[in-house]
Amino acid sequence: MASSVMIQGTGSNVGKSLLVAGLCRHFARQGLRVRPFKPQNMSNNAAVTAEGGEIGRAQALQALACGVAPHVDMNPVLLKPESETGAQVIVQGQRLTTARAGDYGALKGQLLEAVLDSFTRLKAGADLVIVEGAGSPAEINLRPRDIANMGFARAADVPVVLAGDIDRGGVIAQLVGTQAVIDAADEAMIKGFLINKFRGDPRLFDEGYRYIESRTGWPGLGVLPWFAPAHLLPAEDAVDLRHRAGSGGFLVAVPQLSRIANFDDLDPLMAEPGLRVEMVPPGRPLPVEADLIVLPGSKSTIADLAFFRAQGWEIDLRAALRRGARVLGLCGGYQMLGRSIADSDGIEGAPGRVEGLGLLAVETVMQAQKRVTRTRALHPASGTEAEGYEIHIGRSDGPDCTRPMFEVQGRPEGAISADGRVMGSYLHGLFAADAFRRAFLTALGAEASDLAHGAQIEATLDALADHLEAHFDCAALWRIAQAGV
Repeated sequence: MASSVMIQGTGSNVGKSLLVAGLCRHFARQGLRVRPFKPQNMSNNAAVTAEGGEIGRAQALQALACGVAPHVDMNPVLLKPESETGAQVIVQGQRLTTARAGDYGALKGQLLEAVLDSFTRLKAGADLVIVEGAGSPAEINLRPRDIANMGFARAADVPVVLAGDIDRGGVIAQLVGTQAVIDAADEAMIKGFLINKFRGDPRLFDEGYRYIESRTGWPGLGVLPWFAPAHLLPAEDAVDLRHRAGSGGFLVAVPQLSRIANFDDLDPLMAEPGLRVEMVPPGRPLPVEADLIVLPGSKSTIADLAFFRAQGWEIDLRAALRRGARVLGLCGGYQMLGRSIADSDGIEGAPGRVEGLGLLAVETVMQAQKRVTRTRALHPASGTEAEGYEIHIGRSDGPDCTRPMFEVQGRPEGAISADGRVMGSYLHGLFAADAFRRAFLTALGAEASDLAHGAQIEATLDALADHLEAHFDCAALWRIAQAGV
């Protein structure tokens, strides 16, 4: 049976996902069969597994770091926010229900069973399982029926290492304060701590490091400097989106929708030196001088269409088109570009029909059955292939679908307007295909590089593992995992 260890954090966005990815790559390079695991994740950036299930994007990256295919057992509970108070609940890859925040607690007993079931299966085929927590164990208001942090660690007997984020300040209070508020049984699960995202001379923190050790009784496992290439890896949280990337002359503008989803579609574009990608936050106009405007995916298409209009972006989009811009809609963005969206069953909210932006002659009908699949597609215009995935409800059809953007197993996929300037597709991950990306950008008049996107991610994971090996006591972590609790 595999050894296991859990990386928890003193708060959200302290770098847990990146730490787990780097540790997965390190131990895999040591010849161990390593698997990532996150009991509960909350993200609208999902990945599709070979068996047609959904997991968090971070766990797919961690699986890549291990050198294995992603599997639904790596993230058995995925929450996909649909509103400020409700989320779709994905269990072992499949949609279970949509629950309001106040009602979610009642599901946790059922969900813990699924979590432990997945964890047991993962351990059966591994030497080491590295578990990622969610948020912080210091959120004691969430401790009853918790399945994401100490509730899972204690139920599965997994030792914990606590990560603090020095970049946001107050890291001593983060770590000491966590010990102060959690109960004694939870505190006993913690076998060490680490400091993440340090900038400058780490010797300046020696006194603080020693204080944490003496005050908590936990051994320190290292002070990790800021890892600058992190931006080259797929981000999971919208908070990580950079507002600008690149410095080229070709401007790509992307409205930051309120329920933006699968935004790692944009990563290969952000890595292109000949492009300037601008994420446009709410309250700012879309740049009418943009060469390409990309409407990204959305977890709640109809709500985000209203949000899009409320920002005045529809006016900006039409002005940009008049100035010669091209427009590409991906998944929910594709649905928004059509003439209408019908949701007679109230899948996304109140039943009804709304007018789309009318830039593509297609109409969308929402359907309860979600399409979740990996897809290989041909781009007829260039003869190149793209391999990606689909995660969507709804079916789009209309005259512009006779000019498809792709062909999938001989059937048309997506749509292109009669003048060729507005395009839409349900395919996520299309720009990760280097040949397609180069052909697509060249056809638009952009300068495309010889970037090998997949190779860049692999090289960055190796650099991350090197970084951990230089600054973190990986051997001590392995001893903690082997010793258990």
